[in-house]
Amino acid sequence: MWITPEEVLLANALWVSERANPFFILQRRKGHGKGGGITGLLVGTLDVVLDSSARVAPYRILHQTGDSQIFWSIACGSSRKEITEHWEWLEANLLQTLSIFDNEDDITTFVKGKIQGIMAEENKSRLAQEDEDSGKFREAELKMRKLFGMPEEEKLVNYYSCSYWKGRVPRQGWLYLSVNHICFYSFLLGKEVTLIVQWTDVTQLEKNATLVFPESVRVSTRDTQHFFSMFLNINDTFKLMEQLANIAMRQLLDNEGFAADRSLPKPCKTLKNVSALKRDLDARAKNERYRALFRLTHDERLDGHTDCTLWTPFAKMHVVGQMFVSNNYICFASREEDMCQLIIPLREVSIVEKADSSSVLPSPLSISTKNKMTFLFANLKDRDFLVQRISDFLQRTPERLWSEGDQLPLSGQSGTPSPTTPTFPSSPLSLGAGEPLQQHQPQPQQRYYCPDLPTAKQGLLRIYQTDVPEEIMGPKATKEKMKEEAWNIHFFEFGRGVCMYRTSKTRELVLNGIPESLRGELWLLFSGAQNEMATHPGYYAELVEQAMGRCTLATEEIERDLHRSMPEHHAFQNEMGIAALRRVLTAYAYRNPNIGYCQAMNIVTSVLLLYCTEEEAFWLLVALCERMLPDYYNTRVVGALVDQGVFEELTRECLPLLYEHMQELGVISTISLSWFLTLFLSVMPFHSAVLLVDCFFYEGIKLVFQVSLAVLHANMELLMACNDEGEAMTILGRYLDNVVNKQTVSPPIPHLHALLTSGDEPPPEIDVFELIKASYEKFGSLRADVIEQMRFKQRLKVIQSLEDTAKRSVVRAIMTDSAFTIEELEELYVLFKAKHIMSCYWGASSTAAERHDPSLPYLEQYRIDLGQFCQLFSALGPWGCGIHTPTLASRLFRLLDQNKDGLINFKEFVTGLSGMYHGDMTEKLKLLYKLHLPPALCPEEAESALEATQFFTDDDTLQDSPFLSHLDFLVQEVTEGEEVKEAGDSGNGDSEDKKEEKVKDYKYYLRMWAKEKEPKKETIKDLPRMNQEQFIELCKTLYNMFSEDTLEQELYHAIATVASLLLRIGEVGKKFSNNGSGKKVLEPPAQPQPPPSADGPEREDSNGEGSSGQSLICKALAEAQLETVGPPGGGPSGAGGSDEEGKDDTSVSSYSVVSAGELQCEDIADDTVLIGCGGNGAGDKRRGSAPDADWSITFEQVLASMLTEPALVDYFENKRDIQGKMAACKTQRAVERQISSSSDHELAQLST
Repeated sequence: MWITPEEVLLANALWVSERANPFFILQRRKGHGKGGGITGLLVGTLDVVLDSSARVAPYRILHQTGDSQIFWSIACGSSRKEITEHWEWLEANLLQTLSIFDNEDDITTFVKGKIQGIMAEENKSRLAQEDEDSGKFREAELKMRKLFGMPEEEKLVNYYSCSYWKGRVPRQGWLYLSVNHICFYSFLLGKEVTLIVQWTDVTQLEKNATLVFPESVRVSTRDTQHFFSMFLNINDTFKLMEQLANIAMRQLLDNEGFAADRSLPKPCKTLKNVSALKRDLDARAKNERYRALFRLTHDERLDGHTDCTLWTPFAKMHVVGQMFVSNNYICFASREEDMCQLIIPLREVSIVEKADSSSVLPSPLSISTKNKMTFLFANLKDRDFLVQRISDFLQRTPERLWSEGDQLPLSGQSGTPSPTTPTFPSSPLSLGAGEPLQQHQPQPQQRYYCPDLPTAKQGLLRIYQTDVPEEIMGPKATKEKMKEEAWNIHFFEFGRGVCMYRTSKTRELVLNGIPESLRGELWLLFSGAQNEMATHPGYYAELVEQAMGRCTLATEEIERDLHRSMPEHHAFQNEMGIAALRRVLTAYAYRNPNIGYCQAMNIVTSVLLLYCTEEEAFWLLVALCERMLPDYYNTRVVGALVDQGVFEELTRECLPLLYEHMQELGVISTISLSWFLTLFLSVMPFHSAVLLVDCFFYEGIKLVFQVSLAVLHANMELLMACNDEGEAMTILGRYLDNVVNKQTVSPPIPHLHALLTSGDEPPPEIDVFELIKASYEKFGSLRADVIEQMRFKQRLKVIQSLEDTAKRSVVRAIMTDSAFTIEELEELYVLFKAKHIMSCYWGASSTAAERHDPSLPYLEQYRIDLGQFCQLFSALGPWGCGIHTPTLASRLFRLLDQNKDGLINFKEFVTGLSGMYHGDMTEKLKLLYKLHLPPALCPEEAESALEATQFFTDDDTLQDSPFLSHLDFLVQEVTEGEEVKEAGDSGNGDSEDKKEEKVKDYKYYLRMWAKEKEPKKETIKDLPRMNQEQFIELCKTLYNMFSEDTLEQELYHAIATVASLLLRIGEVGKKFSNNGSGKKVLEPPAQPQPPPSADGPEREDSNGEGSSGQSLICKALAEAQLETVGPPGGGPSGAGGSDEEGKDDTSVSSYSVVSAGELQCEDIADDTVLIGCGGNGAGDKRRGSAPDADWSITFEQVLASMLTEPALVDYFENKRDIQGKMAACKTQRAVERQISSSSDHELAQLST
């Protein structure tokens, strides 16, 4: 690559000059390439240990004028080919021009200007990401691709100097972190270590310090562990590794491929040695923390943050903290946790103005909202820039993000549906983007949801509330009114709505219980759902109209669970409540088809509907499923399993003795799943659980962990005395059943969870407020960032465990249909899945979503296309055919792809391999035979191979046509069946017999249809006949298959004999077939008769037919021979001869070699194998070289002919071992290796 000219004082230090002219010198660095001795070893070691490995390429070009002692570096290259191209360009374009100059300074100035001009032109076409990357970083990325054989699609994120511990010996080198791999390279005194690990294979990532491994990072996979240490900044490195591993786990979970976010903020200055991708990842991490802190939507992008102070009128003081500005919000968080938090949506802002600065209040900024609230910020470092950014965002802020007439943004994250969005065949509506909703709006009288519905105006609890006299409620009613008054006072002091100051006082009020009249409003506020609802007016109504009336798997599950949702509550004992629940769940399933519907969503949604309107409940459900409980309700409840693992880890840290005992019983994983999925609503009395929901919407998942630990702590003594799992579950169930809310003003709702009592005495009641208070006192130190860290660790375990479960399920499903062992199937699955994942992030003909659908059964989740199948076939297939292997792989792929979608799943893949490895000779030959018939053999292959003018032949005889379709067979059978029935019933002419006949015909069709649905075992009788073109392709394949076998001479001799025999069989069969059918024998088109060759007159068969087939076989075998065993120096590629064809015959085996131009096919001896046909060009023009349209053979004839040759029988009966192939395939990626020296040749092998 061209580089900015830099001065070089010592041109020959550590470099060797290879080319030179009066103005330029091409140099190679010592230690690269052949030779070099001890100096080369030392330089190679220095290049790895020191930072020069990223800056110094192995080749460079210097500019120098005659008398000058200063050299200028103008180009560098990672390979000889690259630097040679630059050198040749200089010689062709600059040498003649430079010779004109008289002044050497002018020459140098001209060269520097020319090189800078070339670089400027290249930069115009270069991607923005590459423009921002420093030259040093680009060199490191090129070096990574060369060392580890990575394509250009693999992007380097960052690289670090560190040590890799191989045993107890540290190897100093460089750690490269790319988007999909973690790679390490070290070269010390001739010893090279190369390591490549896919992020999707990482099962554990830990930062630890031991006596053996000082402060280090441990990367664990299923097979081994790797330790890296001696980082300059281990914390930054580990955070980046966590983030990349998290992205990989997300890809395994739901196809969310990684793409650099173009809307992320740009740095104000170029960061040295940091890629644009690393910068974007850092910004993404900041975005995630920002959104989690303020409960904002996934599309919110942080623009920047700055230190400042906020005037708090309720406390009459300035609070120190940070202001965050994003595209739709201005937020503030105090430095002291829980002291003050503020969210100001830009849609609410009316005025932004700079107030007068003073020594007391420097750089103040005043922001006023539409509801007459004013917020005063001060101590802003760059106030003018901040005001400009806020003004820019205000100009772009719409009044609402979505309105009627816009397309529905599905999946909650984008304006277009997810790639995995399923289609709904029962409805004409489409999920496609860009279709206006007006086309799909039903008639007004058919609308499923309208604002006049009772549930659209208020919650179900108010609709079905029974007025109880205040005298009866007594102290409870008074307590409720006191709560409402306390909140009204809070609203007056701190504001009401989204712009409310949130302080420790707010938390105290929440922990004391939210009054029922304010519950829905505050849930919306604390969850962030109010912001989404305000920016999407009418969205829910339109979503309901599109979603209702469809029949999908999700709607079926919803209907099944509707009447199981809080059946004890009278609001759900009638159609109004059930209908509202149906609409909310169906609308969300349509919005986010990746989740659809999951059990437990109905329980949570029914509680939301009690206190909120339908639309509010819908947006609360969105906030729960997509932000507050991520991945909880997908098909595999991954989020709940992750938090279950976090809970176990917290139990081990906080209650170690109880943890050990519970692990022995296996209780924790059993009890906690329902707690997390339903937020205790299914295991605790309703009025108690709803108080926990209050706290959850304010605190987040931290509250659920706290209460769960408090429940275990309260029952520790009883649990420690348990002897089995059932007893422990009984104790916990009885405890949760008796958690009561003594302050509720609603009538009691019977709790249908089984009341587990023992003995005559009722169990003691537990006040829910005391439980919440105890959870804060004992476990209130839990922090959200610590929980996120633990979640990451558990997410690796859970997703990899789910992948292992999927692997075992797939193996169990196909092990009965395959002859491979369980271990072999598991290894094949790993290779198959790795090929799929690799194609997802390195690009392929189809998208990842088309190949991987997590909603499908495990067996069909991963699929590969033709390109990946050819690679696996070449690595694992037992039939190696040289350069003919991709052709054979393509045919097998078409044969296995039964649904013709261009993808095959693992079962189809194993079916093909199993036939080749474990079938008997008949099965193997049958597979090989089918690979040369349609659909495996496409017409283009046969036509190009034989240069034929016609592939499909016209044949009026239905029986002889090898292309008779399956439908034609069915019609023929049905017709014959009807004729038999008509002949049998011809004597009965009355109407009753006709009715019976029709009934019989109807039943007959049903039987025929049922028979067609039954899987049929294919026999050799079912295989169609093979014509001459297909037979020649078969011979060609066999000839290529034997080229690498140790007994190739015997096999070549055998296949020549079998081919000759089958040709004669086909000729004899053609005569009998034509004579029997009374058809005229079709002669091949006449061609000009060539003059006799110098070697002797050609003899032909009396009718010319024998030589026709023989000549085609000769030609095909000649083509195959030239493809496989021709001289590597590049001889003729066609069948036609040339003078060079006979010059180098040393690569041909020692058996007899005869040119077909020198010997006629009829005179070929038994011990002769044809190498070339038509050596003098005459053979190509012989009469009858076109394929014979009437010639055909059957599979039985092929099998019988093969059985006559022991060499062929032994070859196909020989059992082959796939273990060696799989081991070679796994090590193909150079997981770890050591070699004695490093050279260009070896480095080039790394990249292959």
